[in-house]
Amino acid sequence: MNVADSQRVASALERLGYTAVPQIEDAEVIVLNTCVVRQQAEDKAWGRVTSLKPLKEKYPNITINLMGCMVGVKGQEVLRAKLPFVDVFSPPSDPGPLVAHLTQHDSRLIELSDVQQRFDVMDGDLVLPAEERNNLISAHVPVVYGCSHACTFCIIPYRRGAERSRPLGEIVAEVRSLAAQGVKEVTLLGQIVDRYGKDVADGPNLAALLRHINNVDGIERIRFLTSHPNYMTDELLSAVAELPKVMPHIEVPVQAGDDTVLENMKRGYTVEEYRRLIERIRQFIPRVSIATDIILGFPGESEAQFQNTYDLLAELKLDIAHVARYSNRPGTVAARRMVDDVPEDEKMRRLQAIDDLQETIVAEINCRYQGETVNVLFEEEVKGRWKGRTETNKLVFTQSDANLRGQVLPVQITWTGPWSMQGRLLPTNNVVTLPLQNISIPA
Repeated sequence: MNVADSQRVASALERLGYTAVPQIEDAEVIVLNTCVVRQQAEDKAWGRVTSLKPLKEKYPNITINLMGCMVGVKGQEVLRAKLPFVDVFSPPSDPGPLVAHLTQHDSRLIELSDVQQRFDVMDGDLVLPAEERNNLISAHVPVVYGCSHACTFCIIPYRRGAERSRPLGEIVAEVRSLAAQGVKEVTLLGQIVDRYGKDVADGPNLAALLRHINNVDGIERIRFLTSHPNYMTDELLSAVAELPKVMPHIEVPVQAGDDTVLENMKRGYTVEEYRRLIERIRQFIPRVSIATDIILGFPGESEAQFQNTYDLLAELKLDIAHVARYSNRPGTVAARRMVDDVPEDEKMRRLQAIDDLQETIVAEINCRYQGETVNVLFEEEVKGRWKGRTETNKLVFTQSDANLRGQVLPVQITWTGPWSMQGRLLPTNNVVTLPLQNISIPA
């Protein structure tokens, strides 16, 4: 989401006549877009913004803009007192305050003196920043801002505000604009993306949105994240299975494999319900790859409860597990009512155990691709090899002297590992799709 927000800021600034510079010392405007989902991220943001103070003292005419979850949707007064050298504080996903500040006394933009007109600079089709225009292959498109679910560990609802869906027409227009600028793949974003439209009476849902975007010329692949087990409907799964541009890759966090921990997290489902959801996803989309999120060391998590999470992952054999240690976030329910009682070294031990398990699982999953021919969307050249992704979001590298950027080409897989695969290009008329074989992971 922050990548998408930063692109929107850059787009707004370029519409005002600004251009990007490689060195921060040469900038007239500095935007620091922040994340505070974990303490480490917040500490990094504080360190970065305070490091800008000497630059502001040396060049008092520069504009410093602090943006994102560190600012949040309210309570900016505390930040203003602590950071008096910051000129503008912008909530997440909102370039408006910066645009208003920059145009307030700008003679070049006198026709934009009206506040609403100034904000119109950031509306309409998204024009990518100059360095990404006709160069960016995959782009992120926010469809739901904020979140109203309020898991006990999560700071997002307090920083990004209540859930609110963007109009369908606005989203489709943005996707068309991105396609015209060379983008081949879009990923639709939401804290709970499959709640798209639920805050609008009789509004379209995510399945309907996918069907509209599937018809956009120039876009070849569509993805979406992140889902929530409670809102992944059969209608949505049918859309993924039926629409040719929607990729067979689902991100649906479980967070924990123990019912008591899930209840303490206020997730709203049981382990058995999650297990049945994974079965249903695989029934609708047989060649699907599935990613999940795990939080380890949640307050009160015992060794036995952690083992339940470990056993669930060993059973389900998911393609990706984003694993994080619990981070106490002031203001959340968990911070107010629970004790962060799992020692850090124990959190690290559990994280390493899950990482080791997942490496084994993914290595065996990827072995199924050995010798297969898969379609790869190539993104960029890295150290003499072209990097791209399969429909199931597997990373593939291949050798070629040609420019493969933005092309979807058949690749025969010649080597597989847990984190990437290698292959050789085939003529485009030799695409063969083979069924994946079932695998078993030893306990």
